[in-house]
Amino acid sequence: MADRNEALLGWYRSEGRSFPWRSSADPWPILASEVMSQQTQLIRVVPVFERFMNRFPTPAALAEAGLAELLTLWDGLGYQRRAVNLRRAAAIVAAEGWPTSAAELERLPGVGPYTAAAVACFSFGEPVVAIDTNVKRVISRWEGAALAGSGLATRAAELLDRRHPAEWNQAIMDLAATICRPTSPQCDACPVSDGCSDPAIYVPPPRQSRYEGSVRQARAAILKRLAAGAVSTHDLAGIPAAQHLEPALAALQQEGLIYVRGETVELTG
Repeated sequence: MADRNEALLGWYRSEGRSFPWRSSADPWPILASEVMSQQTQLIRVVPVFERFMNRFPTPAALAEAGLAELLTLWDGLGYQRRAVNLRRAAAIVAAEGWPTSAAELERLPGVGPYTAAAVACFSFGEPVVAIDTNVKRVISRWEGAALAGSGLATRAAELLDRRHPAEWNQAIMDLAATICRPTSPQCDACPVSDGCSDPAIYVPPPRQSRYEGSVRQARAAILKRLAAGAVSTHDLAGIPAAQHLEPALAALQQEGLIYVRGETVELTG
């Protein structure tokens, strides 16, 4: 195991990917990048992240922002609820300071186990594994068993290089993204192929449903229109995926993102 970790870290130090949020241990850009990266390709995250951090360099800056400006800067990422939760988390941090452990970070709005572990490890040095589908895939292939749940968490904690936990987590992510991919893994190029039991053990999850013509597309179109100001429901009739207008409006209203007063629709704040 030690030899595999040494090989993995050596590969990462020479071949690891470069992202703007990896330049420091500041928890704010790390949290923002992790929230943005949820269910979103990193190539789409980078330009949004850069303009977002230019405008909101601190949690306090985001906490004071209006919803319309926030959604405008978030444009291109989708899943706008993440942006709203990030603003709520920023307000808590601005008022109370940063939680420093994964368990404490998970209490912030929109922060699940993976994101909490990532921030705790990358920013505060807690030796924890940020477990997502990438970690699941790599470790399952290493072990030759389809690990999940507590079994995966236990084995990941055992495999973690506790001397360099942040680098180890980043190395797993980069290995999974570039070599140990869900399908057609590049085993010949893998720096730790000698320590892999069965690359065929992993079965990719079902692909996400199409975005075009979905309720998600209708939600995004509604919020984009509302960022410019209140509109009538008639004005929304021509948005993409307009066949889902009613359920999209209902969901956004239930989540507290919009007000619907008669035929007028507007953002909550």
